[in-house]
Amino acid sequence: MTADRPAPLHTADFDYDLPPALIAQEPAAKRGASRMLVLGPAAGERHDRTIAEFPSLLDPGDLIVINTTRVRHARLLGTRPSGAPAEVLLLHPVAGDRWLAMGKPGSALRPGRRVTLGAGVEVETVAVREDGLREVTFVGADAAAAIARFGRLPLPPYIRRDPTDGDETRYQTVYAEREGSVAAPTAGLHFTPEVLAAVEARGADIARIDLEVGPGTFKPVEEATPADHPMHEERYEIPAAAADAVAAARARGARVWAIGTTVVRALESAADPSGTVRAGAGETRLLITPGYRFRVVDRLLTNFHLPRSTLLMLVSAFAGHAGTMAAYRHAVTAGYRFYSYGDAMAVVRRADV
Repeated sequence: MTADRPAPLHTADFDYDLPPALIAQEPAAKRGASRMLVLGPAAGERHDRTIAEFPSLLDPGDLIVINTTRVRHARLLGTRPSGAPAEVLLLHPVAGDRWLAMGKPGSALRPGRRVTLGAGVEVETVAVREDGLREVTFVGADAAAAIARFGRLPLPPYIRRDPTDGDETRYQTVYAEREGSVAAPTAGLHFTPEVLAAVEARGADIARIDLEVGPGTFKPVEEATPADHPMHEERYEIPAAAADAVAAARARGARVWAIGTTVVRALESAADPSGTVRAGAGETRLLITPGYRFRVVDRLLTNFHLPRSTLLMLVSAFAGHAGTMAAYRHAVTAGYRFYSYGDAMAVVRRADV
C-alpha cells in the first residue's frame, strides 16, 4: 500500500483482551456516577474524567443529539409442547398482526409450531425468512396484552443474571419515549436530568431522534474482513426539528455531538453527500469502518464495546484505529467498566481519513 492509502484492516485488528471482571453486571450505584475517558484534541491525548464533567466539553452553540428510543419488554419465555423451555425475542411489528422475531432453540420456531407463554396464550411461527428471522403471531391474546403480561426486559447476553426491578429504570434513558428497541442506547444511560440541564446551561442545544436498536448490535463480526459482514438492519426516524437543528448548527459552525453509536448511524444514514440530514423515517444497514468519511457528526460520546463488533469499528473510524485501541488498553489498565452498564468515552477529535 502507498503511504496515503493504508492497508485495509481485518476483523482481528479489532480484538483486545478484556478481563471478565471488567464487564459491568450492574449499573453504577447512582445514575450519572460513571467514569468518562476523554480522548482529547491532540493525538494520543487522554484524560480520566467523570460523566458529570461532560458539559464542560461543550461550547455554546454546540448541538447534542440523543436517541429517545425505549426498550420494549421483548423477551418471552415459554415452553414447547414437550414441556422443554423456549425463548422468543420480538423485534418489531410487520404486516397485520405479525411480528418479526428470533428465538431459541430454532426447532421450536419452525412454521406451525407454538410456544406456550401461559394462561392459554401462545406464540405461533408463521414463516421463516431467508435471513433466519421468524414471522410470528399471537394466539389467545393480542400482542399488546401478551407483551404486557409475559414480556421481560431483554438485558444483553453478557449480563449473566435475570432483570430486576432496578433494571426497569436503569436500562432506560431518562428521556426514553417511544417503545421499539431490544437494547438500550447505552451512552444515554449516563445522563441525568441534572447533566442535561447543565448541557443547556452551557448554551448547547439538544435534538431528539429515534433509532430502534436491534439484537445485531451484540453480534460479533465473524468474517475475516469487516466488509463481508452482513450488517443488521435498524429502523430510525429523524424529526424535522432535529434535521433543522443539525442544519442550524452546521450553518453557525458549531459541533454536532452524537450521544451514542446509534445516533451516528441514524444521522449518517439520513445525510446526503453535502451533510444535509433529511427528516423522515428510514432503515439503515450502514457499516462504518476506518476510512469512512463522516458527513454530520463531529464529536462522540459512547460506551466501551465488544471486541470484533461493528460498534468498535465505528468508534475506530471516528477516533482512529490506533488511538481507539490504545484507549481501550488504557481503559483496561485503569479499571474502567465495560459494555452496556459500563463507563463512557468521549471523543473530541475526529480522526482524519
